[in-house]
Amino acid sequence: MRISCREYDASAHGLGRLCLAALALLALLMWLITAGTAIAQGVPKQGPKKAKPSAVQQKAAPKPTLPDPYKLNLLIRSTILAVNQANQTGNYTVLRDLSSPDFQRANSAARLGAIFANLRGQGINLSPVILVPPTLDESATITPGGMLKLVGHFPTKPLRINFQMLFQIVDGRWRLFGLAVNTVPAAAAAPKQTNPTAIKKKPKKLN
Repeated sequence: MRISCREYDASAHGLGRLCLAALALLALLMWLITAGTAIAQGVPKQGPKKAKPSAVQQKAAPKPTLPDPYKLNLLIRSTILAVNQANQTGNYTVLRDLSSPDFQRANSAARLGAIFANLRGQGINLSPVILVPPTLDESATITPGGMLKLVGHFPTKPLRINFQMLFQIVDGRWRLFGLAVNTVPAAAAAPKQTNPTAIKKKPKKLN
């Protein structure tokens, strides 16, 4: 209901002044309330401040260092022996488990079995790599992506074992990321390497 001072008798000046004063005070209070609400709505809500990355976080991860020849030979031989064991047993779970998480996500044990089916079907024994040192056809390198790349062969006879390997650093250890293995007749493979990283010994025959 609307209240107006005109409802009161004009002779009641005291009540008239009191009514006017009350209306003025009410108008002032309404202005203050309205103004205050507008200011509050005009301040954008700020979410929690994001912490600035520390100097350690901002620093790029250091590039992995190239392993020494002993460790390179160990990586190559252990990988070929893992493939040989998988071929002989038909179980590629161990080979997969020794590899990097990215390799595991891309390759199931069944898929690895399909990839190496041709090599397994030939019944080739790769175990002589225990006695024959590998020869690198290309210098071992760290790729721009931080991978260790190894390309070479084992000079076994009558078949030479060729390999290409990529290793990824995981928790401070080199783990298999990519692998290709095949065999070719040793007589047809002319040696092209000029700086082998391992001492050549008498080739061992494959069974």
